[in-house]
Amino acid sequence: MAIRRNPLFDTATTLGKILGFLGVSAICGVLVAGLLVPAAAVSGSTASGSIEFFDTLPAELQVDPPSQSTKILAADGSVIANLYAENRTRVPLDQISPYMKDAVIAIEDTRFYDHGGVDTTGILRALVSTARGNKQGASTITQQYVNNVLNASLEAEGRGEDIKLNGVNKGVGDKLREMKLAIALEKKFTKEQILEGYLNIVFFNRDAYGIEAASKFFFSTSAKDLTLPQAALLAGLVNSPSAFDPITNPENAKARRDLVLNSMLGQGKITKAEHTAAIATPVAPKVTPARQGCAYSPTAPYFCDYVLHLLLNNPAYGADATEREKKIFRGGLTIKTTLDPKAQKVAQDQVNASAGANPDKWGAALVSVEPETGKITNMAQNTTWFAGKGKFDSQINFNVDQYDDQGNDLNGLGGAQPGSTMKPFTFAEWLEEGKPMNSIVDASQRRYPQDFPWRNTCSTPTVGWYDSSNGDSTDLQNAEEGYYRPMTVLDGLKNSINTATFAAAAQLDLCGIQKIVDAVGLHEGLPTRDKETNAVVDPNPKITMTTIGNLLGSRQTAPLTMASAFATFANDGKYCAPIAITSVTDQTGAQLPAQSSACRDAVKPDVARGVNYALQQVLNEGSGSLIEPRISTRTTFPIAAKTGTSNNNGSTWVVGHTMGLATAAWFGDALGSQKRAGQNVTVNGKFYTGIDGYMIAGPMFSQFMSQIAPAYGTEPFPEPPSNLLYGTPQFEPSVPAPNNPQQPAPNNPQPAPTATTGNGNGNGNGNGNKGND
Repeated sequence: MAIRRNPLFDTATTLGKILGFLGVSAICGVLVAGLLVPAAAVSGSTASGSIEFFDTLPAELQVDPPSQSTKILAADGSVIANLYAENRTRVPLDQISPYMKDAVIAIEDTRFYDHGGVDTTGILRALVSTARGNKQGASTITQQYVNNVLNASLEAEGRGEDIKLNGVNKGVGDKLREMKLAIALEKKFTKEQILEGYLNIVFFNRDAYGIEAASKFFFSTSAKDLTLPQAALLAGLVNSPSAFDPITNPENAKARRDLVLNSMLGQGKITKAEHTAAIATPVAPKVTPARQGCAYSPTAPYFCDYVLHLLLNNPAYGADATEREKKIFRGGLTIKTTLDPKAQKVAQDQVNASAGANPDKWGAALVSVEPETGKITNMAQNTTWFAGKGKFDSQINFNVDQYDDQGNDLNGLGGAQPGSTMKPFTFAEWLEEGKPMNSIVDASQRRYPQDFPWRNTCSTPTVGWYDSSNGDSTDLQNAEEGYYRPMTVLDGLKNSINTATFAAAAQLDLCGIQKIVDAVGLHEGLPTRDKETNAVVDPNPKITMTTIGNLLGSRQTAPLTMASAFATFANDGKYCAPIAITSVTDQTGAQLPAQSSACRDAVKPDVARGVNYALQQVLNEGSGSLIEPRISTRTTFPIAAKTGTSNNNGSTWVVGHTMGLATAAWFGDALGSQKRAGQNVTVNGKFYTGIDGYMIAGPMFSQFMSQIAPAYGTEPFPEPPSNLLYGTPQFEPSVPAPNNPQQPAPNNPQPAPTATTGNGNGNGNGNGNKGND
């Protein structure tokens, strides 16, 4: 049998609606009274259950600053990228258009300045409307602000599933709590503070939180410059951002905007003439898409990513990764960096031009530092972050290590074999031991057998050999036959002669070379891993110079590491660790930990000056003189550099410096295991039997330094002491080795554009990395 309803209480009837309205009104009256009664006044046993329940709710609302966008800035203050979980930029009320303030009050809360957080008049009006079958909201701006703050807090805590939305999952208890907090908020803040907070937190679009971001997104303007029709449209959007989106629903947006304008006119906020003109204005958004993250940086995405990793790896920004991400992506930080936009643009232009269309995806990288501070001025590579037709895309940074010294990920390639750019450090030890650079060594010696008497005062053993009479090993090689002969140590470095470097090292303490390499910050860019678990054992291993192949650059080293090492010579022997972040401030202006210059004495000033003298000769008349366009102390300004190439031509370099700027330019294989040979390949429409350092990395270096170095200082290098330049010429033979083949010297040897790099790996093979400079 059907259940009969009492017609008296059937809400489908007019009488039922009236009685329902009166019943709800009575309940709301009790609850609103509970809002207004101090807790002390209802603490007796006569207090109703409703009031007791209500007073157990929080009495105050902790209004933390809402999530705000973080900005990463270049040294000149220009924006590199924005980072955010919610795209929001907080602005004070006086930087918001009066039209916007009037519009949002007119449509959302006409009695904003009259109520105390909860509008009882609005509640009764909404009840009457609802009883008549027309649902109407009654939340004040203060209540909406409370709701947004509560939800923002949940989102920041990673509890997005607990967010309460009106009409979706918000119950009576949630609404009562909201009303209670709204009243408490009104007691703590002024109306202007509440309105400012509301306009800065309210949601307009998934890419626009707060009025400043919404103004930028929808109209490419600022909140203070919003016109009347723009302000009215945004005010109308708050009620339902999707339904009234002017991009996807322009007709709905116009109808809602015009409703706001009508309300403003009815409340005397605008004149009839203003109303008419605004109504006639078409809905025409001028969208500026929000570009979130380093990937969208138009100038320096990989430098930006490097900066981001430095912060995410810094425990000063939070105890764990989650806390650090919250601080960085929600904290409204302003991160000032060392990047020079002009230098960055020139660097980017050079790496982009290095390989042209680049169907074979050869990598190019260029990075610079200031010698006196370690500040990174530019960091560029020839890839795009996102894939696209005909693009070489990569999210890996070619310029940096794979991990920092604590084992934290840097998203880096880990570098490449530096080849002959390692030779200056053996030369530096030669000078360190007081030997003049015009001393003659026997560069005809090509065999260094297992029992060769290397001098090594380090605890690490000497490993590696070159000896074709021993199994499958080979003799040490140069790229050109004419240089197997006695020559000065200076000529050996200038022309990048492998046998001269080994002949010099044979007269030195390998441990001394090790100390110099360590002092100038050189290390491997790839970690040492456990052979069984593959776990990182040492994130930045030393380049072990007692392994003789490393004298010629067989271990992968990052361009940033090489640039910083060469900068030591420019800085009179002081090494400064590379830095990227000069200051970090939060949204209150408080300073957070950043980086500062960390410099130390690495080599003696006289030694640094001697190396500078020699490296100038590399460009004047040695292996670097083949670089086009020419750059040298003789042709442009005082500048020093060294070329380098791996044995299979898959990694090519020029690293050098003026007094004010040190730069590493690299071109080579950046894919997978980096084993491709740079031989018999076509790059940028030109065929190469073998790519040498001067060929592609050289022009990158030359073009960049010619345009940028003068801004950083190109003063002459200080002269080295005469005893290191012009000591008594003497022949310093290596320790004799049996069956050491000799080669005749040509009558008029030319500067060698190529040389051999070696990898004496201690496994009995003595395989040399034959490369070209």
